[in-house]
Amino acid sequence: MADGTLTKSAGTTAEGWLTDSWYFACASNSLRPGQQFRRVILGQPVMLARTEKGEAFALRDVCPHRLVPLSAGKQVDTDGQPTIQCPYHGWRFGTDGGCRHMPSLVKRDDFATDKVRVRRYPLHEINGMIFVYVADNPRGDDSPAAPAPDFKLGKLKPKFIVAQIFNAHMDDAVVGLMDPAHVPFVHNQWWWRPPSTGLRLKEKPFEPTERGWSLARHKPSGNSLAYKALMGSEVTTEIVFQIPGFRWEIIEAKKARIFTLTCLTPITLKKTRITQITFWENAALLDFALPILIPAAQKFLGQDGHMVNLQNQGMAYQQNMLWIDDIDVQAKWYRILKKEWAAARSEGRPFVNPIEPRVLRWRS
Repeated sequence: MADGTLTKSAGTTAEGWLTDSWYFACASNSLRPGQQFRRVILGQPVMLARTEKGEAFALRDVCPHRLVPLSAGKQVDTDGQPTIQCPYHGWRFGTDGGCRHMPSLVKRDDFATDKVRVRRYPLHEINGMIFVYVADNPRGDDSPAAPAPDFKLGKLKPKFIVAQIFNAHMDDAVVGLMDPAHVPFVHNQWWWRPPSTGLRLKEKPFEPTERGWSLARHKPSGNSLAYKALMGSEVTTEIVFQIPGFRWEIIEAKKARIFTLTCLTPITLKKTRITQITFWENAALLDFALPILIPAAQKFLGQDGHMVNLQNQGMAYQQNMLWIDDIDVQAKWYRILKKEWAAARSEGRPFVNPIEPRVLRWRS
């Protein structure tokens, strides 16, 4: 956990990350046919690959023979099926993780090649994004406990993607990104909630959703100048959070729609990849604004990352934080949802969202 204790329980790792859950792995267009590369997800090496025919798959990126990364090898055809060949001794593994070939074996060798396997991670590709499922039992082959991510985007593809690595445990990264009161102090620029607009009282209705909660659809704050400039006056917005680490905002105005998805993927105990993926439709003005939007999004993430680094200076001396109502209620909800997920997985029962509808009030 973020407090430094490492205890494994059903539904979580010793580091406090949720298992039996889906995590963002990479953008679809970063994985070309015949290509593979490594990503560390929940502290484990994962090879993401795409066959020449376009099928994406994910395997543990360690050859069980001499522990060389499979991603350093190459894809070859084996009996008409795509396989990844280890660069050290040429062992070949299918897209399901099963060993298909050991070239050094001779006829007298009594070795069951098909008994050798590397871990396969279920993979889901949708709307230009690739997600992998991390089961609690690495040897298990059960159906995923949670449905694969589907954000109801139809055939939309990302307009742009920005990503940064925060020097933080995922819990601290989530809490920082959900905090509503930091915006006027961390993200105050002339085009987005400038200091001249001052602080305003916010009263927002929140309600439980599938494995999370939402800030119900509403008109954006009057000090959000960028919304009006890009979308006009008739704008509504909705924000949703879902464990293990998905936050999305839907901005709509008549026919136009913007969908921004933020995904948090743990790398190591104190490193978390933050990926922000933005879609839109019927908003031609935004296409022309891309040269401005991309660096602006990078700046937003960079500002949050800077606060994380400053927070780390304090966490070197103290772990406990002082949380208050109402601005820290969402942080508390996140911890409650994690606890319920672990309990449900441990007890073999369905997850029950304990969050109740509530109006939160704060100034920002």
